[in-house]
Amino acid sequence: MWQVVARFYPPEQFPAPTDVVKALVELSADGVLWGHIGVSLARFGSAYLLALVTAVPLGLLLGRQPLARCAVDPLIQLLRPISPIAWFPLAVLWFGIGNAPAVFIIFLSVFFPILVSTISAVVKVPVIYLKVAANFGTRPLPTFLRVVVPAAFPGIMVGLHIGVGTGWIHLVAGEMLGAQSGLGFMIIDARNFLRTDWILAGMLVVGLLGLLINRVMRLAELWLGRRWGGAA
Repeated sequence: MWQVVARFYPPEQFPAPTDVVKALVELSADGVLWGHIGVSLARFGSAYLLALVTAVPLGLLLGRQPLARCAVDPLIQLLRPISPIAWFPLAVLWFGIGNAPAVFIIFLSVFFPILVSTISAVVKVPVIYLKVAANFGTRPLPTFLRVVVPAAFPGIMVGLHIGVGTGWIHLVAGEMLGAQSGLGFMIIDARNFLRTDWILAGMLVVGLLGLLINRVMRLAELWLGRRWGGAA
């Protein structure tokens, strides 16, 4: 259908799939595409890992401490609805032009979904699990590590999956706004040269990489689930 519809438009306005494939070959041959992919993956990976190691422990803590959760929840609900893109002027002011603003934007887009999902998952751990652990004389720390964390794991993974989607979207947006490299920059730079075939090629690569990251996360989820007895 794409190939047929493209026949009614000039290539500069709506390139055909064959033109996009040629653009991918062109970008790959001179190494431009691989360089942008590497930069984007490095930015996303560092921001996602930073959000993971901060949001999950904080969510586990707040989920187990009702008083702390009640105290912090208004601040979370205040900051969570603010679009990460709205922070971009301040990010540039604080960190300058380069990797740091994009990493900051990705971090914000990933942090809150993971945090909220982790808190919710811990709060929803069945009380009977904790009572059984207490009846067996399990101490608080082993109960937390061997009961609460595995029981909350499916809910935490929901937040991690949501974080991948929102983080990858805001990666491209952040690179469009202020970076000088990456897939977002490649797409916006192609627009300046009216290379719509490069634009669609970049969009296709973004989608394929997002699919690949999701599949890798799914495999990691299944592996951890089997270790904790939560998956077949």
